[in-house]
Amino acid sequence: MKGKMAACFLIPFLLIWALPVQGMEREERLWQDEMVYSIMIDRFNNSSKDTAGINAKDPLAYNGGDFQGIIDRLGYIKDMGFTAIMLSPIFDNVENGYHGYWVDDYFKTEEHFGSVKKFKELVSEAHSLDMKVIIDFPANNVGKNSKLVQEKGQDWFHAEQEAGSDGSRQQQLNGWQDGLPDLAHENPDVQAYLIDAGKWWISETDIDGYRLSSADKVPADFWSEFSKAVKTEKENVYLIADFGTSDSELLKEYRNAGFNGYYDYTSFNEIRKAFSQPDGDLGGIFTKWEKAQGNSDNPYETGTFMDHQDTVRFTREIISNNIFPGTPWKQALTYMYTTPGIPIVYYGSEIALDGGEAPDNRKLMNFRSDKELIDHIGKLSDLRQMLPSLTRGTMEKLYEQDGIAVFKRVFEDETTIIAINNSSKTREIKLSPDQVKSEGMELRGLLKGDESEGSDEGYTLILDREESEVYALSEKQGLNLALMGSVALVWIGFAVFLIILAKRSRKKINQE
Repeated sequence: MKGKMAACFLIPFLLIWALPVQGMEREERLWQDEMVYSIMIDRFNNSSKDTAGINAKDPLAYNGGDFQGIIDRLGYIKDMGFTAIMLSPIFDNVENGYHGYWVDDYFKTEEHFGSVKKFKELVSEAHSLDMKVIIDFPANNVGKNSKLVQEKGQDWFHAEQEAGSDGSRQQQLNGWQDGLPDLAHENPDVQAYLIDAGKWWISETDIDGYRLSSADKVPADFWSEFSKAVKTEKENVYLIADFGTSDSELLKEYRNAGFNGYYDYTSFNEIRKAFSQPDGDLGGIFTKWEKAQGNSDNPYETGTFMDHQDTVRFTREIISNNIFPGTPWKQALTYMYTTPGIPIVYYGSEIALDGGEAPDNRKLMNFRSDKELIDHIGKLSDLRQMLPSLTRGTMEKLYEQDGIAVFKRVFEDETTIIAINNSSKTREIKLSPDQVKSEGMELRGLLKGDESEGSDEGYTLILDREESEVYALSEKQGLNLALMGSVALVWIGFAVFLIILAKRSRKKINQE
């Protein structure tokens, strides 16, 4: 009897699921389709009760995060819709190198994080969830007192001098950044060691990409050799460079270095400024986007971001303007997820984690639930996976004024309209038929459920204050009376069944 009841209960849902759904089947996933969750391993999740060598109250000490802690939370990351994780350096570090950037040995894992075997398990578990794994590969320098300094000798390193002390490009490349021994990439042995390490981690653990931190402090010709080598190991490996700058001349220097993309600092500051303050102007973000396009052969594979381990957290900038961070975060993420580029979200952003300069921006993760923001990220992730226009389409600004922006993404026969009201007032926007086809068409809101029917004059969009909407352009559809009648009959039949069942149960009880 219970099985029959369950079957009857499922009928309406099966009927709904059977409805035809508009949408384009995805081809093989491209890197520009990914959504990346960036993790500082030591600050994410501690899987062990062993506190040896750990002090969670000291921001400059190991706080306990490890590989197993990430494995335990892969479901949490997957549920938000992320398709890749990006990890801080996994390599063995000198004492107190919790962040991973004071490398001691490029062929070993940091013991606080776990073994190579455990890291392989992490990669395997991520892949089983259809998530890719990118790790940070700091190739510029090593930790103070690193065994590489002691074992390899002076030929492996440049003479000690602070990076950029005379302002020259050569000093940027050869100087010691923050007092760390600077690797001499012109030395063939250094090149071979780093390239072998890059290839080894791919062949040994099957990782999918590298984040190349301080890439501008390493010569472009080295990166060219590195990229060729690792891509022979895994053809589709993803290389994203962090230059820490939007300098167009410097970006040109690395144009042919073999990177898939780079961190988009051109747009970074403008996006933060626009969404961290009341009635923030949105004009600059489009100007910066146009500039960013010119800096890359494939702007769709650049990394868009609001913050990372070397910046003040976006939440801090919002709070400094005396604003509750939830709404600005939702607005900024909507923009980031619907414009060209790969969104890279720093751990804790989903709970609006606060933090100033490092190490304050690297606080231990708190898994308390900020359901509204987490749900919003999930919705945006669903839209990026459902609508190829958001990851592969052209982008055209349709309207921008007084804190309002409307832009269009088009891929093949799919058109998506994104409208962002960053002002403190409800706004009405008109779109002409020349901007968006309106005859026999309608715009269906996918975030809030708003709709606008096309007319001879185009469309009218009404956006509440500090709200955004993502519209799919569709043919007008009238009420499907036959379908509605079928669904109604199923529910009526189910209700009658329950009534009969209840009467039989009462009759049986009375007879007993």
